[in-house]
Amino acid sequence: MNASPPPGRVAVRAGGPALAPHGWLQALVTVVAGLVVMGVVAALGLWAAGGTGLPDNGFPRVVAASVVAATGGSVRLAGEAGTLADTRAGLTVIPLSVTLAGALVIAAGFLRPLRHRAVTGAAEPAGWAARIAALWLPALIGLALAARQTFTIPLGDIGDLLGISPRVGYTTDLPLTVLFGMLWLAGVLLLALLVSRGAPLPNRLLRFQEPVRPAAHAMTALLLAYVAVGAVIALVVAATRGHPAETFAVILLGLPNLVWLVLTLGLGATWYGRVDGPFALPMPRPLDEVLRTPGTATLNLRTLAAQDGRVWWLLAVNTVLLLAAACVMAVRSPARTRPWQHAVRMAVALTLTVLMICLTCRISAHYGLSLIGIGDLGGGLSGVLFLTPDLGTALGTAAAWGLATGFVGALLARGVRRRVRAD
Repeated sequence: MNASPPPGRVAVRAGGPALAPHGWLQALVTVVAGLVVMGVVAALGLWAAGGTGLPDNGFPRVVAASVVAATGGSVRLAGEAGTLADTRAGLTVIPLSVTLAGALVIAAGFLRPLRHRAVTGAAEPAGWAARIAALWLPALIGLALAARQTFTIPLGDIGDLLGISPRVGYTTDLPLTVLFGMLWLAGVLLLALLVSRGAPLPNRLLRFQEPVRPAAHAMTALLLAYVAVGAVIALVVAATRGHPAETFAVILLGLPNLVWLVLTLGLGATWYGRVDGPFALPMPRPLDEVLRTPGTATLNLRTLAAQDGRVWWLLAVNTVLLLAAACVMAVRSPARTRPWQHAVRMAVALTLTVLMICLTCRISAHYGLSLIGIGDLGGGLSGVLFLTPDLGTALGTAAAWGLATGFVGALLARGVRRRVRAD
């Protein structure tokens, strides 16, 4: 008599793998839970930032737009001001707090049926991924269609005199949103499979287990450690210096944007940026002061230290956390791995991590209103904000730090193993 497989698992038969019907329910729960968590985090963050005061009941649509942007979707600003005026606007930013919350929930749901398995074939994780993707696609399309809104900009007496009512809003590029949203989901599921120790890799991927899995786990732990440290610091600042609403808005919308940027700066990377007009970056005062210059500003440890000498402590923080990540990677690797191999793997992993940060933490925002060729109308109706990395310094310093900390971490892990064997 054959025993039936647990619900949601693959039943292997002579004719091939048959997927249990309960798997669709678990996939639905995973997708819904991920979207709900992302929506709640975005809504609370926008509420703390004062987003509930948007006209025309625009708050739910702004929440939907934030979730779309968090999954890599394309949200575009657009405006129209009639024949005598011209509007221009653009926005490129990813609310990484929302992204991180959804990724953690979806990854946990994807890994749940695979945990504590000794072996698995490629069909089982591929089947779970296909279920989640099939349900994620219509949800993504629905969010993209809902994330569209137009607002009227009041101009006061000038607008009434000339009969001008500029309108500005946002919309989504549906094809790009679907494309990048599906790629985001694929990346989350693949990274979850690489990081988890409880989920076995398919046989075809077993050769990547030793060089890739410890490094992926170490980099994920490093990024989450920076987020945790940043959250603690932000809560302390909110409790001691006031402005709790603004602080919670930063935590719930863009904390990873800030702390992962600080990670690259601590490595020695250089960023370029500018803040002009009423824009305000959710950053510590030294960062905002460096960027608020007439031209393009250079952002690195040296320029930040000119504003506040305590910035040099970032070197110590980076050293401690990177050595901890390197030790974690070495302890999870086989004992036969040589220190130079750890160093190379750490360098590659840290370089790819910094590349991801550079691609996701860049910011670009601008808007403006001109009347008969006269810009800004003197009323603060224009501004520009951008922040972009110097990839050469960012990736080069990451590789150097990875080689050094990977080698030292391997030596420290050997000492830990010797003490464990002695005990």
